[in-house]
Amino acid sequence: MKKRLFSLAVLSALLLQLLSGCAAGVQESAPPSAEPSAPAVTETVAPEPAESQPAQSGPVTVTDQAGREVTLEKPASTIVSCYYLVTASLLTLGQKDKIVGIEMKANSRELYKLAAPEFLELPGVGSGKETNIEAIAALEPDLVLLPKKQLEAAETLAGLGIPTAVVEPETYEAFNGLVELLGVLCGCEDKAAALTAYYDGVVQRVTALTADGSKPSVYLCGEASWLRACAGGMYQRELIEMAGGTCVSAELEGTKWADISAEQLAAWNPEVIFSVSYAEYSLDDIRNDAALSGLEAVTAGRLYTVPSEIEAWDYPQPSSILGLLWMAHILHPELVTEEDYVKEAQQFYQTYFGIQVTREQIGVA
Repeated sequence: MKKRLFSLAVLSALLLQLLSGCAAGVQESAPPSAEPSAPAVTETVAPEPAESQPAQSGPVTVTDQAGREVTLEKPASTIVSCYYLVTASLLTLGQKDKIVGIEMKANSRELYKLAAPEFLELPGVGSGKETNIEAIAALEPDLVLLPKKQLEAAETLAGLGIPTAVVEPETYEAFNGLVELLGVLCGCEDKAAALTAYYDGVVQRVTALTADGSKPSVYLCGEASWLRACAGGMYQRELIEMAGGTCVSAELEGTKWADISAEQLAAWNPEVIFSVSYAEYSLDDIRNDAALSGLEAVTAGRLYTVPSEIEAWDYPQPSSILGLLWMAHILHPELVTEEDYVKEAQQFYQTYFGIQVTREQIGVA
């Protein structure tokens, strides 16, 4: 009954969107394909981004995510993004033609290869660890976007007269704030509003769906080691909880991965273990660790890798909504089926990136 009510709410939301005419498609020939006769959890298919209204021509002033005031003479038409989470968000908002410089190692991003191969030819001018001030200045961008780790570089660029905004989308609220910030800076507020509304809608419906059920205990391990845990201040902890789980490492303070001992993990004894897709180890390494052989997740065989081959769905970026649905499926398969999240993922990438993705690319063997 809950799933049926959930689906009816989804259909109502879609009808309201259609009646209001607020969502024009990225590809006008590809309307949502959900069948009303077979409602599913993920009939909240990615709403097609609204057609942008003409951007304002006057000055734009915002407060970035480091609390700095940033002013542009007008919405940016040339952008340097030194942070993958920002670049992916700009791509989702239909702003890829404005990007003239990009983060380093862009050629390692499968999403770019599929949806924006021209990015691979752009100059790589920064990352979370370094910023090439001279290379950025030579591009003469209207706007530079940097992670908070590069706050000092942001101040240097601002001192050169190059408007630079700092971002830190490390929570659900901050991610939405990032999208809204980009909408103002790029003059695409309507597309940003449509994206956050879609995101919020899926979150609200999934949390309502899983609200009254069990909350399996979950351990999410990081890139370098299975004994590196998701801290309580991280976006990934919120994903687990929104998906209807309990994050065993929520007690850890901070917004970075934290090293723990095997004894600590044994004490938490999670029912489910998630490993990130960019891990430097395999699930077999966890299974074969004698110190962890008694964990409930190990004995029950409930070890999983968060998708996908295209991009990491646990990152605070638009596709993390798919990570939420995948986690909800793993934790509550009776409420969110495999077909639910697969259908949503395929429509998401078609709508926002204009690409068709396979089941294998989104984590289905």
